[in-house]
Amino acid sequence: MAKLSPVFSVKRKEPELLPPAKPTPRESKYLSDIDDQDSLRFQFPFIMFYPNHPSLQGKDPAMVIKEAMSKALVHYYPFAGRLREGPNRKLVVDCTGEGVLFIEADADIRLDQLGETIRPPFPCCEDLLFDVPGSSNALGCPLLLIQVTRLKCGGFIFAVRLNHVMADSLGLVQFLNSVAEIAKGTDKPSLLAVWKREILTARDPPQVTCQHDTYNKLTHTTGSKEINMDSDYNLVQKCFFFSQKDIRSIRSHLLPHLRTSSTFEVLTACIWRSRTVALDHNPDEIVSVSCPVNARGKQGMEVPHGFYGNAFAYIAAVSSAKLLCENPLGYALQLVKRTKNRMSEEYMRSLADLMVIKGRPKCDTTSRSLLVADTTKVGFEKVDFGWGEAVYGGPIGSIDFTVYYANARCRNSKGERGIVVPVWLPPLAMERFEQEIEKMTREAVDVSHDKKYERIPSML
Repeated sequence: MAKLSPVFSVKRKEPELLPPAKPTPRESKYLSDIDDQDSLRFQFPFIMFYPNHPSLQGKDPAMVIKEAMSKALVHYYPFAGRLREGPNRKLVVDCTGEGVLFIEADADIRLDQLGETIRPPFPCCEDLLFDVPGSSNALGCPLLLIQVTRLKCGGFIFAVRLNHVMADSLGLVQFLNSVAEIAKGTDKPSLLAVWKREILTARDPPQVTCQHDTYNKLTHTTGSKEINMDSDYNLVQKCFFFSQKDIRSIRSHLLPHLRTSSTFEVLTACIWRSRTVALDHNPDEIVSVSCPVNARGKQGMEVPHGFYGNAFAYIAAVSSAKLLCENPLGYALQLVKRTKNRMSEEYMRSLADLMVIKGRPKCDTTSRSLLVADTTKVGFEKVDFGWGEAVYGGPIGSIDFTVYYANARCRNSKGERGIVVPVWLPPLAMERFEQEIEKMTREAVDVSHDKKYERIPSML
């Protein structure tokens, strides 16, 4: 049953520029060659919902966060600057100290009235994160847009829009945790901000030594349907809830030796396969799923503690549509599992070199490609400005050819907690996708002795 969206209104004050609380260096800083790829030149929105905290009665969350953010920007002063493009499309941050955009607002609704709508797609999201006219360009605009919306119950909604070239989700959460620490009374963040984007800059001379399928335009078979998911095609968005019982049911479709795979791997294989079936591609079409793999902590990378730039690489699994759709789920799972194992220092160096050699290419955005990102362990819901942890923290929704996984601390109608996955698809494909997901979340018969479930070699 579709969730009912409550009707409420939001009254906003005029947006204002919020500069660092103290003077900061006036300088120019180059982004890394991972940061400034075309695929990251967009505004990435996130949202967090906070309940009332009785001991903070009378405290204004908007004012507390505003003051703390201004102080945190002293340590993260590049966020208060503006982007410009240099030779060869290289992005540079001019640290001007102009500030980030901040909006204060009030909504005539209580948190408990939102119920199951506290997950994507959110009602009135355009009012909870107002797109200030002229603020959404990649160049020459504020790099962060923040809106704090007070609720009638004393709780609030915190929404933020990030220019993705400045930071990945881990870097953004690091900044928000710094704001939260200051909001609760510390003088400075416990984790110092580290810029150091030069560690992910292309070599001289650049040399592509690895395969980067995410940035290759997949071959289109003559006579098959072409759907550009990055256009104004007639798409609908729906949010799918996967409880622990659902995940166990999906695992039951796998051979025993594959059932210990991570939730991310199992869910990604299921969604990739189900989406490909739903889009009804020509059997000879090559389809792909790309997963961002974190470079932090990887041997040889030396990404320092406190680094808040983009430190990940998209790594793709590829298959023909025929093999993906006609084989059991284990085939897709084995392809997905191998993506993480390909991350290395050389892979990141090769990717940075690719960006320079090929003019900072964009990911393929046709329906044959899918990007999957897991935000369940990033920590948005754990950012505590003093009101406790959020009941939801994560992306506002999916973006065309991209799927995000987020934690659902709120329960579904059965009282279960799980993972929420917002998906965009054409209407008929969405119907087929729902049918495939319904099949996969039903317990499978015992497959352990079925010949068709034997290990299948990958196409990689």
